[in-house]
Amino acid sequence: MRFRFSIRYQLVVLSLFLFTIPWLGYQYVWEVEEYLRNGQEQTMLGTARAVATALHERKALFESRSSYLKNIRQGTDLYAPQLETPIRLDGKFEDWQNVGHLAQRYGREKVVHQYSANASATTLRFTHMVGKYEQYLYAMFMVADDKLLWRRKDSLKVDRSDHLLISLLSNDGELIRYIISPYNEGWINAYRLDEDVTQVTPTDNALEIQGHWKPTRDGYNIELRFPLALFSGSLAFALVDVDDADTREKQYAIGTADPNQFEDLGTVISSSPEIEQILAGLRYADSRVWVVDRHQRVLAKAGNIQAATGVRVKPRQQFEWEWMNWVEQNWILPVYYHILTRPPDNFIDELENAYELETEGVKTALAGRAESLWRLTPDNQAVILSASHPIFIDGEVRGAVIVEQTTHGIRTLRNRALEQLFHVIIAVMLLGTLGLFLFANRISSRIRKLRDQTESVIDHNGKIVGQLPVASQHDEIGDLNRTFATVIERLQHYNSYLENMASRLSHELRTPIAIVKSSLDNLKQFNLHKENEGFIERAQDGITRLSTILNRMSEATRLEQAITHEEFERVDLIKLIKACVEGYQHAYSTRKFVLSSQANEGMITGAPELFVQMLDKIVSNAVEFSQPEDTITFQIFRSARSLYIQVINPGPLLPSDMQEELLQSMVSIRAENTHQDTSADPHLGLGLYIANTIAMFHNGHLHIANLADHSGVVVTLSFPER
Repeated sequence: MRFRFSIRYQLVVLSLFLFTIPWLGYQYVWEVEEYLRNGQEQTMLGTARAVATALHERKALFESRSSYLKNIRQGTDLYAPQLETPIRLDGKFEDWQNVGHLAQRYGREKVVHQYSANASATTLRFTHMVGKYEQYLYAMFMVADDKLLWRRKDSLKVDRSDHLLISLLSNDGELIRYIISPYNEGWINAYRLDEDVTQVTPTDNALEIQGHWKPTRDGYNIELRFPLALFSGSLAFALVDVDDADTREKQYAIGTADPNQFEDLGTVISSSPEIEQILAGLRYADSRVWVVDRHQRVLAKAGNIQAATGVRVKPRQQFEWEWMNWVEQNWILPVYYHILTRPPDNFIDELENAYELETEGVKTALAGRAESLWRLTPDNQAVILSASHPIFIDGEVRGAVIVEQTTHGIRTLRNRALEQLFHVIIAVMLLGTLGLFLFANRISSRIRKLRDQTESVIDHNGKIVGQLPVASQHDEIGDLNRTFATVIERLQHYNSYLENMASRLSHELRTPIAIVKSSLDNLKQFNLHKENEGFIERAQDGITRLSTILNRMSEATRLEQAITHEEFERVDLIKLIKACVEGYQHAYSTRKFVLSSQANEGMITGAPELFVQMLDKIVSNAVEFSQPEDTITFQIFRSARSLYIQVINPGPLLPSDMQEELLQSMVSIRAENTHQDTSADPHLGLGLYIANTIAMFHNGHLHIANLADHSGVVVTLSFPER
C-alpha cells in the first residue's frame, strides 16, 4: 500500500525542526559554561596572585632550615603534619588515624650503622612518622622485631638491649644525642648522651622527652613527645636491634639517618603557623588554598575542597501550585538528568591529606610561571580547577600558592539554566506542535470536504448531478472552492447542451429524412429506367441506417430520462433469467444457450423491464462476438449476500487496456472479420453503456473481462439481495 503523505503529516514533519531549538539552546548554554569556566580560571589566577603577593619578600616565613634544602631525602627529611588533637601517649596509635597515610616504612634498605660484622640478615623493620601539635613534636614507631630484649635492671649500660637513638641539632647549632632503653613496658623517658659520638654514655635524664613503649605480638610500639623549642628543625631517629640475650651484642641500626653524623641529620618539614594565620581568612573565600615550599612540601592549607564550589547558586524557585512542583520533581527533572550531570554531594579527593603536591601546576609555579590546571578526580565525579603562582624572595622562587575550586557551582548554574530553558522550550514546542497540528487538521479537513463535495456532484459515469456549495472563507482554499464551483457549473451547462444535442438532432433530422424517404419511394414508384433501381435501393438503405442511428441515440437519451421514474417491485431474478434464456434461444436459433444456477430463488428489488433490457444488450453483444453453433452460458450463484450473474461467450478477447472503457458511452471495438448476423446494423457502442447504467441504477455492478483460459469473454453482474 502506498503511503499517503498528507498535509497533516507534512506539517508534523516540519514541526520536527522545532527540536533544533533545544539543541541550539543546549549548545548556547555550553558556550556560556565555557565563558564561566574561563572567568573562574581568571578569578582563581587573580586569587593565587593576591595570596602570593601577600607572601612575597617575607623572609621570616621561609627561614626554616627546610626552606633552604636543595633536595628532599625520602625517609630522612621528615614531614610533620599539623595534628588536630594532642596525641595520648599509650602506644596504641588510635590518635594517628587521620594522618596515618603519611607514615613511611623502614627496613633493611635504611640500615644507617652496622655494629657487628657477623650480623645476620636484618629482622627488624618499622613504620614511622612525626606530627606537630601546638609546641610539641610527636613521633610514632610501629616496630616489627622477632625478639624484644629489655634492659637489665642491674645493668649500667644503656645500649645492651633494644633501644632508640635520637639526635637533634639545637638552636645553638650543637648536636645533642638521646637514648631510650627501658627496663620494661610502659612510660619512658630519655637519657642525654655525652658529646663523644663514639661512646654511648648517659649523662643525665632528659625528662622533656616523654613517651610510651608497648610490646605487641610482632614487636613493639613507641610513642614520643618533646618540645619544638628543643631543636632547630634537624633530627634523626634510629632503632638498634639486639637479639642475643647472652652476649647483648648490637647488630645494626635502622633509622632515618645516622644519629652520630652531624651532616646526615634529616630536616623536619612542617606547616607554618604564620602562613596558616595569613590564610585563615581565606577559608571563607569558597576556595582551598595551599602554600608549598620549593620542595613541594605543604607549609599551610586553608579551606575545604568539598565546599569550594566556586559559584553560589540560589535555591530553585518553586511554582505557585504544589502539583506543578511535584510533576517537576518526579517527572520532568528525572528526564532532564538522563542528559545532564548533577554535581555529586561528595567525591574522592586524592589531595585531601597530602603533605606534598607534585602536580604539573606546582612544578610550573616553582619554575617561576603562573598557571591554571584542570583535573578530574579519581572517581570521575568532579572537575577541580587549580591556579598556582610562585612566591619570590630576593628574586628567587621559594614557594608557590595553589588555589583550588570545583566546577560544581558552574555545573549547577548550567543545569539550572538548562532546566529553565527546557521548561520554556518544551512548553513552546508543545503549544507550537499542537497549533500546527490543529492548523494542519483544519486545512486537511477543508481540503477533504472540498474533495468529498466535488465527488458528490459527479456520478460514476462522470455526469454532473448537482452543484458545489460555495465557501465563504476568503483564503486560498476558499478561492479554490469558488473556482471549482464555477468550473463545475460551466461543465454542467456544457454537458446539458451535449446531452440535449442528440434529441435535438434526432428531432431536426427526422423531418428531412422522412422527406428524402418519401421522395425515394415516389421515385421508385415512377421510375421509368431500370438501371436507376440500384441507386434508389442504396439510397433507401442509407436512409434506413440513418434512422436506426437516430432511434438508438434517442433510446439512450430516453432511458436516462425515464429510468428515474421506474417503480420498483420484488422480482425473482432467477425466474426472470430462465424466461429470458428461453426467449433468446428462439430469437437466436444459430446459438445454443445454457443456464447453470446454484440457487433456486433470487429475490431483489427492481424494475423487471429494465432487467430484461439490460440482459438484451449483453446477449446481443455475446451473439455478435460469437460464431454460429457456439454456446452462450448463463451462470447464477451467491456470494457475500450478493447475487452474481455471469454471461460467458466464446469469441475474440478484449484488449487489456480497454475493459473499463467499453462501459462508457459511444465506445465500440469491432474487428472487420467479426461475425454478425445483421451486418448492416450500425454500432454506436451504446449497448454495454445502457446495461451498465441499468445495473448501477439497481445498486449493482457490471464487469467485463477475458476468461482465464483465453477462450472467450465473461460479463459479470452483481446485485445485493434485498
